[in-house]
Amino acid sequence: MASHPDSPFVPPRAPTQAEWDALTPDERRRVVEALPPSLTEAELSPPEGDAHRLAREGAVDELTGYFRSRRGGVYVGTELVVYYPGERRFAPDLMVVFDVDPHERDKWMVSAEGKGLDFVLEVHYGGDRKKDAERNVALYARVGIPEYFIYDRRGQVLRGHRLPPGGGRYQPIVPQHGRYASEVLGLDLAIVGARLTFFSGTTELLGTAALLARVQDVADNATRRHEEAERQREEAERQREAAERALAEARARIAELERLLRERPRE
Repeated sequence: MASHPDSPFVPPRAPTQAEWDALTPDERRRVVEALPPSLTEAELSPPEGDAHRLAREGAVDELTGYFRSRRGGVYVGTELVVYYPGERRFAPDLMVVFDVDPHERDKWMVSAEGKGLDFVLEVHYGGDRKKDAERNVALYARVGIPEYFIYDRRGQVLRGHRLPPGGGRYQPIVPQHGRYASEVLGLDLAIVGARLTFFSGTTELLGTAALLARVQDVADNATRRHEEAERQREEAERQREAAERALAEARARIAELERLLRERPRE
């Protein structure tokens, strides 16, 4: 039966785990295919501009590069619609799931994947602060996401949350010397130079843009050294040519003097 035009929109949800377990493989496939891969405008947060986008893309890029060669497979996604059994759907800024095939996806349906999220990062710059700092804290803890970090880009504040053994409510992650340890990622998070940064031990993770910038710096330095060496070589060549001209002129002058002496009348 069609819904009444004035009825409030109810976003689709994945079936509960009990409902999913009762489905046949073909029914499960149809359920997964029917779940939309995007949120409605009513569910989306207001746009937060380049500051939000760049922070999110930088974190995704760095973690994707870091985990690319890890055995067992690590999926790093961004703004992917996630369906937990019977829960409201959501699309985190960054999500990490271990021990899965890292192939491309248009959504994450936990029952079909056989695995929930291991790590979530939300970047906050504007919009609804309660969504990241309150509602998501309750939701992510309830569905059992082991770690949840919030990076407030505007205020340059980082907060980490971790589930205690056995689940329950999130416990705050206490920073050590400005770094927040992620047990899930095996990395530290910190704000360095007004930028969210990941560390493996003392080594800072670099995304594609940062790596390209460093490669470009090396290339620029090599170019400058080459140009300086070329300039010095050209200067040395000019000096050699000038010395050869001076020597040739001196020899010509000596030859001229010798000729004049030979031609001078004897007394």
